[in-house]
Amino acid sequence: MKVEPNALSWLLLSVLVIALDQLTKHIALGSLEYLKPVAAIPGLLNWTLAFNTGAAFSFLAGENGWQRWLFSALAIGVSAVLALWLSRTPRGDWRNAAPLALIIGGALGNLIDRMRFGHVTDFIEVYWHDWSFPAFNVADSAICVGAVLLMGFASSRRA
Repeated sequence: MKVEPNALSWLLLSVLVIALDQLTKHIALGSLEYLKPVAAIPGLLNWTLAFNTGAAFSFLAGENGWQRWLFSALAIGVSAVLALWLSRTPRGDWRNAAPLALIIGGALGNLIDRMRFGHVTDFIEVYWHDWSFPAFNVADSAICVGAVLLMGFASSRRA
């Protein structure tokens, strides 16, 4: 019986996401002042240091601390399920493996912040005139890109 190699090697992409996320957060913490925007692309993008005790887009940020543990448990649980999925995915199936690895890396990158600081460090702010998107980070971007790719590739297989 021949055993096909699984996609767990794609976890190297997760490690890369975590490293890039933590490096950029370290740079932001060392060079930006809290909630003082620095124009990166005037009229479109600021570097703005912010702290988020909630989930994506500050969901539940106003709660009294229990959400830290809920989102930490979710990050661990989702990452474990996705790693199991990777273990059952053929190594060459990059359309599943890459998005799963991005999501795992993003979830664990933000988990590190929650465990270290009790909040997630955000620093990327996209805006247009008076409209501003909530600040986010590399980990958030990896999660969103991974989720969109996973859904996009799934819908293209059904077509």
